[in-house]
Amino acid sequence: MTGSRGALSRAVARMVARRATVVAIERLADGFIAITLEAPGFRGAAWTPGAKIQVAMGSVFDTRTYTPIGWDAERGRTRIIGFLQGPGPGCAWLRDARTGDTCDVLGPRHSLDLRRPQGRIAFFGDETSLGLAYAVSRDARCSCHLEAGNAAVIRHLFAEWGLHRVDVVARMPADVHLDAWITALPALVEDGATFVLTGRAQTIQRLKDGLKLLGVPSGRTMTKAYWAPGKSGFD
Repeated sequence: MTGSRGALSRAVARMVARRATVVAIERLADGFIAITLEAPGFRGAAWTPGAKIQVAMGSVFDTRTYTPIGWDAERGRTRIIGFLQGPGPGCAWLRDARTGDTCDVLGPRHSLDLRRPQGRIAFFGDETSLGLAYAVSRDARCSCHLEAGNAAVIRHLFAEWGLHRVDVVARMPADVHLDAWITALPALVEDGATFVLTGRAQTIQRLKDGLKLLGVPSGRTMTKAYWAPGKSGFD
């Protein structure tokens, strides 16, 4: 980072970011890491399940987005779960984080407002959706469906959290595992579900195409792509 850009980043951070400290790190399994952040600016902050935070990777102009699984406004703490899926700066930050490290955090900000649906919610995602999946799977209205490279690990994590109403399928070559999801869509549509589609961009598009064929209006679908193979910069 050049000197002028670095100075600008620090100036912007002072205006819009909250300085947070890593106070706890839990290495879960198979590349999943839970990090607890604490900041005076988190105290009293309004947060709803589905809202996001953005952690600066050394600059507020280069951030990675995480969905907290909880927010303690009294203590000024939040907990996020990250997945080590590649060599990028977000994975490096997760992998190298140590208790006592500090970082600039933007948010919380609205991302997917899960208070909006009035009836049943059909949530679809993957390893990168765990924070949001944790939040929605605690809602009795929600059916939660996840694809994963290691489905057994994801099932184990949710069982440890006491959340058992989660359908996890193993990712397969040519995405043949998605056929079962497409087959299940008509019953969810008939039940009046609002569809929350997150995670891998290609999976989201496949589900959107299936819903379009079923005549589902766009107002019943909420989407948030977190990644696509070979691409970066998703929010």
